[in-house]
Amino acid sequence: MRPAPTILHLDMDAFFAAAEQAAKPSLRGKPVVVGGIGARGVVSTASYEARVFGVRSAMPTAQARRLCPNAAYLSPRFTLYRQVSEVVMELLHALSPLVEPLSLDEAFVDLEAGGVPAETAAVRAVGEQLRRDIRSATGLTGSVGLAGAKMLAKIASEAAKPNGLVVIEPGTERELLGPMTVRTLPGVGPATAETLRRAGIHTVAETAEAGEAELVRLLGRAHGAGLYAMALGQDDRPVVAERDAKSISVEDTFEVDLTDRTRVRSEVLRLADRCVQRLRAAGRSGRTVVIKVRNYDFSTLTRSETLRGPTDDPAVIREAAVRLLETVDTTGGVRLLGVGVSGLADFTQEDLFAQLATEREAEEAAAAAAAAAAEEAAGRTEPHEAEEERPRRWHPGLDVVHDEYGAGWVQGSGVGRVTVRFETPWSAPGRVRTFAVEDPALRPGEPLPLVGGAPAGGQSSEPAILPKFLPPEPGDTGSVGEAISRR
Repeated sequence: MRPAPTILHLDMDAFFAAAEQAAKPSLRGKPVVVGGIGARGVVSTASYEARVFGVRSAMPTAQARRLCPNAAYLSPRFTLYRQVSEVVMELLHALSPLVEPLSLDEAFVDLEAGGVPAETAAVRAVGEQLRRDIRSATGLTGSVGLAGAKMLAKIASEAAKPNGLVVIEPGTERELLGPMTVRTLPGVGPATAETLRRAGIHTVAETAEAGEAELVRLLGRAHGAGLYAMALGQDDRPVVAERDAKSISVEDTFEVDLTDRTRVRSEVLRLADRCVQRLRAAGRSGRTVVIKVRNYDFSTLTRSETLRGPTDDPAVIREAAVRLLETVDTTGGVRLLGVGVSGLADFTQEDLFAQLATEREAEEAAAAAAAAAAEEAAGRTEPHEAEEERPRRWHPGLDVVHDEYGAGWVQGSGVGRVTVRFETPWSAPGRVRTFAVEDPALRPGEPLPLVGGAPAGGQSSEPAILPKFLPPEPGDTGSVGEAISRR
């Protein structure tokens, strides 16, 4: 345990939903839910206005709609979220070389490694400046926790939400943690909490009082000993700059159960290609291919195959995924499919046969494209005929551009029509217009910057979002106990 609160934990406030409010002026101060919008969708993030109605992350979207029917339900835009995350992570790296990202919107920072004096006043000043910098650079807000250990810093940032900062002074850990539920401690999920409840253990204080021997008896040596140390506020885990991923995977949940075997196979091939894209983007290769199949009755099966060596060849991974699929009975209906690669490495052992197959596929594709071009030149086919016959899908929240009205976003679509609100992050709430889904003047667009995107001499360049429900920047420097009790 450190003698000063030099470990910082940053957690952006309702990140996905807040970014959508920043990008869409008409949604500021209103409930927003981001996630899967279909009947089987799951909430990824809910704005604080939506949380008032009981909407929470990981909740089925159908349940969220019943709780908050008037919220804006939007599909995620990960391109925008990654852009904002990169800006935030750059600010964190300016503070210290030791930054441990946990997700797009969350990270630990070792301020001591960045040369910040091991004094409460100094680390508090750094935390407050970081919050101001994030607000200025992105228009969004984040909550900061400062403590002498990672576990405590995360607890402090949770207590600081939304848009706050909490410092836990070393020496006050047990007094702070005592009354909290045991689920507060890392590694305590529903199963562990139920085991402890049956033993009469509900709070962190009761966990510490039970003693290490009793926890080891209940949970096993490793889990029991680790939980006892954390109940005492002891956490010596270091901030690790680079966390090595153990696997890379993608999965999709379908609105309607898939029963057609050919469709299931095509979805597995599509997921395998997406997995390879992520694998290559990370500069990695892998030796074990895994598929995940969730049936209509929620039973979930996984199958894996270990290759001769690590690879990032799409043909190899596709073939392995299809072979694994052949061992699974999908006749009852498939609710979810996933493809992943584990056993990651930084190099690739090429599979000669797969390489030849890939080259052959490329040659055949080139020949087919040349034949199609010659046939089109001869006037025997209409170009893109099949593509034009397919209706476009306009998901709520999607960025679009209209030749006449400019940039906007999709509010909804159906029965051959799509409704668009035309506004930008730096404009006033915009007007709504409806078009046919095939309107050639309407096309998908790219996310606009949340801050600093207004044309020269145009609208204000103030931060794009200052949610109405958030308090002003705190200037209070009271005691830690008072700050936590107020929040």
